[in-house]
Amino acid sequence: MSTLTKFLMIGSMLAMAACTNAGRFGADGTGASGVGSGAIVPGSANDPTSPAYFNQTIGDRVLFLVDQSNLSPEAQQILNGQAQWLSQNVDYVAVIEGHADEQGTREYNLALGARRANAAREYLISRGVAGNRLKVVSYGKERPIEICSEEACYAKNRRAVTVLSAGVLG
Repeated sequence: MSTLTKFLMIGSMLAMAACTNAGRFGADGTGASGVGSGAIVPGSANDPTSPAYFNQTIGDRVLFLVDQSNLSPEAQQILNGQAQWLSQNVDYVAVIEGHADEQGTREYNLALGARRANAAREYLISRGVAGNRLKVVSYGKERPIEICSEEACYAKNRRAVTVLSAGVLG
């Protein structure tokens, strides 16, 4: 028997042996082990205790009108969801980032970003989130998510973003 024939026979026996356990890939035979069948994957967007769920389902940002730091009804609705999530997930703390569009001076936009972040923070506190779990920072116009000189871009940059982390704020 040649060496090639021996390798082919051993390879075919291994292949047949691998096919004898039909349930080895999970209940549906796909190897997904429940993923996609409604199972909660820890840390994923379908895990209600994860930051990914917070960002995608609750919403991590609220938007503002030009030169405004007061919260719209839509912003309040998002912050209500954030407050509820933070109340249920006490192991997380948050930094609320204030942002502005590119219009105006750097100093003006830093102050406006701070007012926006503080408005979101104060609203969360009014909904029961402990103030020592929330910190604010203003980036003004320094961290745009859209770069163009059109209102559609400006509107996305006028925001407060709640960034989660586990542990204690320093």
